[in-house]
Amino acid sequence: MVMQLNLRAFFERVEAYFPEKEIVSRQADGTLFRYRYADYCRRVRQLADALRRLGIGPGDKVATLGWNTYRHMELYFAVPCLGAVLHTVNIRLSDDHIAYILNHAEDVALFVDPDLVPTLERIAPQLRTVRHFIVLDDGAGAAALPEVRAYEDFLAQGDAAFAYPVLDENMPCGMCFTSATTGDPKGVSYTQRGLYLHTLALCMADSLAVSEHDTLLPVVPMFHVNSWGLPYAAVATGAKVVLPGPQPTAADILDLIESERVTFCAAAVTVGVQMYAQQRERRRDLGSLRGLMLGGSATPRALMRRYLEDYGVHIYTAWGATEAAPLATITHVRQALLSAGPEAEIEVRARQGIPLPGIELKVLDAQGQPVPRDDEHAGEVYVRGPWVATEYYRDARSRDGFVDGWWKSGDIATVGPDGSIRLVDRAKDLIKSGGEWISSVDLENELMAHPAVAEAAVVAMPDARWQERPIAFIVTAPGAQPPSEEDLRQWLARRFVKWWLPDRFVVTDALPKTGVGKLDKRRLRERAAELAVAGPA
Repeated sequence: MVMQLNLRAFFERVEAYFPEKEIVSRQADGTLFRYRYADYCRRVRQLADALRRLGIGPGDKVATLGWNTYRHMELYFAVPCLGAVLHTVNIRLSDDHIAYILNHAEDVALFVDPDLVPTLERIAPQLRTVRHFIVLDDGAGAAALPEVRAYEDFLAQGDAAFAYPVLDENMPCGMCFTSATTGDPKGVSYTQRGLYLHTLALCMADSLAVSEHDTLLPVVPMFHVNSWGLPYAAVATGAKVVLPGPQPTAADILDLIESERVTFCAAAVTVGVQMYAQQRERRRDLGSLRGLMLGGSATPRALMRRYLEDYGVHIYTAWGATEAAPLATITHVRQALLSAGPEAEIEVRARQGIPLPGIELKVLDAQGQPVPRDDEHAGEVYVRGPWVATEYYRDARSRDGFVDGWWKSGDIATVGPDGSIRLVDRAKDLIKSGGEWISSVDLENELMAHPAVAEAAVVAMPDARWQERPIAFIVTAPGAQPPSEEDLRQWLARRFVKWWLPDRFVVTDALPKTGVGKLDKRRLRERAAELAVAGPA
């Protein structure tokens, strides 16, 4: 049969078959709001109808500037099921970048959490297309915004019996922009069909295995690539959802895992590091967790080993990007390895895995040829598939990012004998010293294995003789003495040749992060350049 693949099918499924399942949302004051999918679906239909009455229709862009809350999750289905496009905006970008994104997308309405209203008040005069502002709260307060109203008042205008229109699967339904590490952010548009198929991929047993039996805690922001698709997978399966709310700390996340018996949690690697440190300070019961998915950067083996040995928690890893909605690969422990022991499993999980069903992947060298499966020769990762972008939204830079129907990722990887990829670095983060390449990721992973190191980042420092040399920035583990340069150098010398070892080690209180929790290597490179000019410490 020919059927249109769109998100409406998931919504109507949970509405019909799992109305009693629960959604829990942490509030700003720390209390927990609870309701069931029956309430959720009723409010989503109301919201869709209220948007229709506002004049919003197919193709119109509706933006959000918000945290992981139940109201934000209502927008995840109300907007695309109406035929409009949900544009989730990174709340941690600069004012200029947020204004640029809203104007470039041509958003007509914007939903904002109360604590983020000041951002919009600052940039409102720059916005050319936004006509309606809705504050995600019971009241709009004294927000100095045009056409502003409170979410609950706006919702009350809608009809809970609203019937969704029939939508073509190729219609756009979502939009995210990249984090803008260089230049202006680039927009990526998602179709109903793409997100439908991406959701099914997340529910496969050899992928994230999301099911009705799960209690999901998506810590990864809902403004960051659809919260890795977990809200859609939750609704598709009827899984219980726990939303961490505004500005969650590592302690908040661990408390929710324990109290709500969370089975699967997803967060940035940096959050995983903070959770482990907090767990050492006050132990919570993590026995319900079948998996903790960490992303945004390569997860260090040492962190995986600590979670597994101390708490019996398996770390899931994958690889993807905004352009891939976001998952393109997943680590998979094959049947033959199940009896090989935990260390063999960690070796597999520390890689970025194999393509998800439906995704095609190739790793090409500088001559455009596939690299051999020897895990030594590195090349750039190219991807294509039904949920992978084919261009950037109204952006001439598409010519550089897409080649012959493939997305050119800019990530450098090797390929093992089993076909799994191992991320070596971002092309821009590789360190070229004396004409030879050094992987910052490999150095960071080994530094993270040092018992006195909580976090580590390695970047290139300008060098008059060698062009670039590695410099390491270190955050000391809680309760540990800062390690000496000689100690760290000897630690690395066990695995790496001498010319790979960083010239300098800088102990710092914290490492800069991007808006989605990744290490901000651009700022670290700027710091490294300043230290190079200043000379030896």
